[in-house]
Amino acid sequence: MSGIVGYGAHVPIYRIKVEEIAKVWGEDADAIKSGLNIREKSVPGRDEDAATIAVEAARRAVRHSGINPKEMGAVYVGSESHPYAVKPTATVVIESIGASSSVMAADLEFACKAGTAGIQAAMGLVDSGMIKYGMSIGADTSQGRPGDALEYTASAGGAAFIVGKDKHEVIANILKTVSYTSDTPDFWRREGAMFPTHSGRFTGEPGYFRHITGATKLMLETTGFKPVDFTYAVFHQPNGKFPMVVAKQLGFTEKQIEPGLLTPVIGNTYSGASMLGLASTLDVAKPGERILVTSFGSGAGSDSFIIEATENIDAKRGMATKVRGLIDSNKMYIDYATYLKDKDFIKGR
Repeated sequence: MSGIVGYGAHVPIYRIKVEEIAKVWGEDADAIKSGLNIREKSVPGRDEDAATIAVEAARRAVRHSGINPKEMGAVYVGSESHPYAVKPTATVVIESIGASSSVMAADLEFACKAGTAGIQAAMGLVDSGMIKYGMSIGADTSQGRPGDALEYTASAGGAAFIVGKDKHEVIANILKTVSYTSDTPDFWRREGAMFPTHSGRFTGEPGYFRHITGATKLMLETTGFKPVDFTYAVFHQPNGKFPMVVAKQLGFTEKQIEPGLLTPVIGNTYSGASMLGLASTLDVAKPGERILVTSFGSGAGSDSFIIEATENIDAKRGMATKVRGLIDSNKMYIDYATYLKDKDFIKGR
């Protein structure tokens, strides 16, 4: 059985508050904060993109795992904001962690669930014996059109997970994974378009809620587990409200999702969202505790996992860079003009 042998995360230090965005557009900041359950979001610096975020997360994952990166058999990078249209991000990562040239490398794209799709791919390769270790990363510097509702949530960050199956190294077994997929065009960005287009409320009910509940119910029906059998749950978090609503619908409590609910303080990191939520939850999980994780990607689909912490998790805990620590330390707040400049939204220079 394959499982997680190490993980790492990265969140940029820069933040912009909801009030700063709202005052530019003459909107009610308190209503937005209450409606979306978000206070501020992370934003990339001028020298940060999905590749640099992926590299930082990958390096921390290797350090946490304690493995020799030369034994890495596959590296997948899931993102909606790869820096190049034609030039893989994964090759940048393998060079940065010191992997060998015999590694499989590929970029993945499935809106916000490309990172979890990469975990499934790595699991298959590890379980088959084709590779010893596989890494999947979800990282984004997500886009939101100025003045659009997405601007309040679209943020930056990512997480990396290394999959292996040596029982002496695995900190959390992946007991089961299932997926739920349909052609639901709730959110898209065409080639060459700077910003994505979304279908407003349509992206909630037939998009997010249908697929999250579909994948989670399929998992529970397949395994016989019930919400009370899990210590924690992580659901994709496009804002701070949706995961709370879907958790209640499925029978999970706010206490179960609290450790992984990061959007209120860093926004929606897209491909990094459920991955960062899982990393934050593993930061506090104890041996034997189960975590249910269900990601979501527009277009649309969800991947669901049952993960159980092993006795090894405590031994490696000191080597992990805590997600909440990354979020809370060295924060720097910027104004709206700096935000536009650093995101390259101001043209003409």
